[in-house]
Amino acid sequence: MRPSPCCLAPGFLRRSVDELKRLSIYAVKLEGLTTPTRPFPLILFDSPDDLTRCKRMSDKDIGGFSSANLDFNPATEKAPSHMRFHGSISTELPRDQPYIQRTGYAGWRTLDRGYTIFGKQLWDVDLYAYLAIQFKSDGRKYFINVQTESIVPTDIHQHRLYSKTPGQWETILIKFSEFVRTNHGQVVEPQREMLTQKMRTVGISLIDRITGPYDLSISRMWATNANEDDDILRNVTGVISGIESGRSRFKKPEAKREPAQERIST
Repeated sequence: MRPSPCCLAPGFLRRSVDELKRLSIYAVKLEGLTTPTRPFPLILFDSPDDLTRCKRMSDKDIGGFSSANLDFNPATEKAPSHMRFHGSISTELPRDQPYIQRTGYAGWRTLDRGYTIFGKQLWDVDLYAYLAIQFKSDGRKYFINVQTESIVPTDIHQHRLYSKTPGQWETILIKFSEFVRTNHGQVVEPQREMLTQKMRTVGISLIDRITGPYDLSISRMWATNANEDDDILRNVTGVISGIESGRSRFKKPEAKREPAQERIST
């Protein structure tokens, strides 16, 4: 009997042990029977090693000229530790590849988390209402991308990353129910509820096709129910938006929302 390739992959045993510990705690504490109050970290940029969990993407992969860079920045008195996603967008087409008719995009996402003895590692955030992001934007039109273990592998659930204070740190909370299912940048019908029990990756892309430099800093992304026990949310600084009225100290989200087709169109 020979082990399958995934069992021989680096870190398989370590991931399996970690998953066993997580499931044991989950069972002992009877989690899943009540609404969780503590945060569910997806990616926290606390050290340079956290960049190894991310993948850069741009039209340079198909011969274009846009660039995408990921740099780690340690915490200072004025800013939390964070990843800086920056580069330049170009809509120039490669001359020797006539089948490429559209460029001008860049992005990043978390890597697939690998396999364990229990199967493929996925995030189960079904009991959480919001995706929370602490970030500093330059004001450009960024989109948050969520991949799940869906029937159509190329489906991506997207939502606009709205910035109220470009150039300053802020935190936004977005309901998972407000993400829109897309495929290759276009809204698809029928819309289906996101499979939050089997989330694969999270990431951010820039698809406004406006030439020139861009700069976006991300400190952390996590799932939350916006309770007082969410220590991440309690300790962030700057503007916090997206919380329903009546919850803690957070502001009520803006009522205005762009139509789905306009929001996602590239």
